[in-house]
Amino acid sequence: MLPPDSVLGMAGAYESFATDRKGAIMVEIKHRETGLLLETVESDSLAGADLRDMQLNGADLRGVDLSRANLESSDLLGADLSGANLTDAILVGAHLKDARLGGANLTRARMGSEHPSRAALLSGADLSRANLTGADLRNSEARLANLQGANLTNADMRGADFNGANLCHVVAPKALFIKANLRETNLCGADLRDCHLNDANLARASLHEADLTSTFPGGFTVINLANFEGADLRGAKLRNCSAQDTNFRNANLTGVDFTNAVLGGAILRRADVTDADFKGVELASVTMEFANFSKARNAVIPTYKKNLR
Repeated sequence: MLPPDSVLGMAGAYESFATDRKGAIMVEIKHRETGLLLETVESDSLAGADLRDMQLNGADLRGVDLSRANLESSDLLGADLSGANLTDAILVGAHLKDARLGGANLTRARMGSEHPSRAALLSGADLSRANLTGADLRNSEARLANLQGANLTNADMRGADFNGANLCHVVAPKALFIKANLRETNLCGADLRDCHLNDANLARASLHEADLTSTFPGGFTVINLANFEGADLRGAKLRNCSAQDTNFRNANLTGVDFTNAVLGGAILRRADVTDADFKGVELASVTMEFANFSKARNAVIPTYKKNLR
């Protein structure tokens, strides 16, 4: 039997073991700064543990195995879960504002809900380099969160709020961002191949050098009805992209590769299209006033639009 308060031997795990009067092994969860005891769980592991509705704000759970754990509606405000294993964990309704989740494994973690009031709160959280492959983040709130370098492959982020968040260099092929709020987010260098960003709000977002192409021949990313007004897409790749009725008003499209993209009904009014490549793009239904297509490449302008400024 382990002695009271012995720290787990595995690197990075900071919950501790103790025994009660009956000799049962208890896992103690302590505050990351004060060391005060927050909760005790009768188990030799937190993997698969029932941690619903627990007060774990500021908890020290670095590197802990929380795979399959149920943390529904738990208070994890400011908790440190850096490097923790949260594979298949349930975090619906969890309060993770300002939590530290850098490098954590959240593969297939459930944080989202059809009802925004039930989704996890992740605003201000650090999710840099976290693995969120296949995670459910529907309608979750992650305003100003740091997801730099995170893996969002196949993640479901429909309706999620990432306003002002840092998603620079995220890897997110086949992710769903339908109706997501990505206003003023940093998506520089993001891998968004085969994503669905239908009706998403990317106003004033930075997508410098982002990749919105496809991982396979004939595939394409969908950004129909999305709002890119005032966004920075310099050097972005949008080959074969479906951008029907998409708003690029006042966007910086310098050097964007639109080769064979579908832009039916798109609005490019006052967009900067300097050196943008429109090879194979039908521009008949595109709103292009004040966009100065004379600086673009391979743009075939319909004769009735050639006098537009």
